[in-house]
Amino acid sequence: MQLNDTDLIVRAQKGDESAFEELVYRYDRNVLSITIKYANNEDDAKDLYQEVFIRVYRGLKNFRFQSEFSTWLFRITTNVCLTYKSKSKEHLKVSIDKDFDDEENEFSLTKELVYDGSSPEEISSGTDIGEMIKAAVDSLSSQQKMTFVLKHYEGYKIREIAEILNCKEGTVKKYLFDATKNLRKKLSPVYA
Repeated sequence: MQLNDTDLIVRAQKGDESAFEELVYRYDRNVLSITIKYANNEDDAKDLYQEVFIRVYRGLKNFRFQSEFSTWLFRITTNVCLTYKSKSKEHLKVSIDKDFDDEENEFSLTKELVYDGSSPEEISSGTDIGEMIKAAVDSLSSQQKMTFVLKHYEGYKIREIAEILNCKEGTVKKYLFDATKNLRKKLSPVYA
């Protein structure tokens, strides 16, 4: 019989490591997905992922069931990502000496935008557009980027995002509106 989150949390709070491992297993893909879409590279995303679960492990003893575990977890994920962006200025730096692995990773992030059977020119164009979209999303403010990622990449509803970010739905709508406006402005050369 599979235990629900509440049972696992209670067991983990009592020191049951396997219960905590099961909680991690249930949510690790969601957390990794958010951190990958938020961070500038996979290594940073993995660091953020680890930081999230370290904080969850340390804070689980204080979890009081006032919200769903997933809401609490994604709030921690959001806070870790926002803290990362405010502390790190790496998102402002661009290397002129990218190595082969970075270029390969960038291509793999955008290849879903390319249809099978595309010509090399179309593939190149799709890669350029994908890079422009990624750069435009990365240039958003921390709050705009997080709400945009949660809404459009992760598929959360505005109400859920408001719970995760611990703010009002109107605030989430404002962040999404501003993010969309900023993305349209930055991507206007592509769609002009």
